[in-house]
Amino acid sequence: MLYIIAGIGILLAFGSIIAGVIMARRGDTVALERLDQYVGGGTLAADEEPARKKTEKPATSALTDTLDRAIRARGLGKGIAAELSRADLKITVAEFWAMTLISIILTTAVVWLIYGGWLFPLMGVVAGFFLPRIYVKWRQRSRLKQFNDQLGDGIQLMANGLRAGYSLLQAMDAVANEMPPPIGLEFGRVVREIGLGVDNERAFENLLRRVPSDDLDLMVTAINVQAEVGGNLAEILEIIGEVIRERVRIKGEIRVLTAQAQLSGYVISALPIILGLILYAMNPDYIGRMVYSCEARGLGPDDLCSQPCGWIMVGVGLLGISAGFYAMRKITDIEV
Repeated sequence: MLYIIAGIGILLAFGSIIAGVIMARRGDTVALERLDQYVGGGTLAADEEPARKKTEKPATSALTDTLDRAIRARGLGKGIAAELSRADLKITVAEFWAMTLISIILTTAVVWLIYGGWLFPLMGVVAGFFLPRIYVKWRQRSRLKQFNDQLGDGIQLMANGLRAGYSLLQAMDAVANEMPPPIGLEFGRVVREIGLGVDNERAFENLLRRVPSDDLDLMVTAINVQAEVGGNLAEILEIIGEVIRERVRIKGEIRVLTAQAQLSGYVISALPIILGLILYAMNPDYIGRMVYSCEARGLGPDDLCSQPCGWIMVGVGLLGISAGFYAMRKITDIEV
């Protein structure tokens, strides 16, 4: 009981620290954060970084600044800022690492309370470390899919605006005003970047960093080529929009036809693992006989009496589940 109370106290302390850090960043700093997104979203060139650091005012609390400097000094934030931007999460790298630490502590505490011992809490540490990253990847995939579904209509709206006499910037501004997020938000950022003095090519590069879409890359390439060699941009965009809409339609049909196989892969792969964990939590002696062979009273999986044959069986089972899941994913993953 004492350990549980101490663990809850530690969790509350960490939660208070993170809440204080997040609240300290709000207020007057929001305008500076948004301005930074409009002029590049953390994608400034290396030769512009020193000037930027000299001129801008601190936009975070002292604790967050210290954590950010420590993380940058050790290279722990490399690539994380870009990942957070692609997931549209308004947090800093230091806050992400702090949330990862809280996830590790919470997951480990829950696993220890359910299973005890040292092996399962160690697995909880690994799971807690990867849970925030899994959430970020899920946000990225969801946002990218939504963007690709909207891109065909957005390009058609741009083409119609160009035919009506709009400039490229005005046509993109119409997409930003008429289309819902995420495409409206991203095109609005491009318009504001160009309005703040960023050249078109650089603004489109920043857009591709935030949204790594092959369809968007096709549109940006067409716009850049047209700017150099000329041509009817409205007609080019109309053709690209038609191709993208057809691809989205075909992908939707494929998702419908392969939905059952994909769901079966998830269920069949997760069912043995979840069932094994539930049975072990309900009756550890029943399942534990496969991985340890202690017969003396009071001994359990924490004691040095493991069963190598049982661990080999568990490893082979997990390997077979992973291979089957990978095979089902490859079968249902049809490129268009």
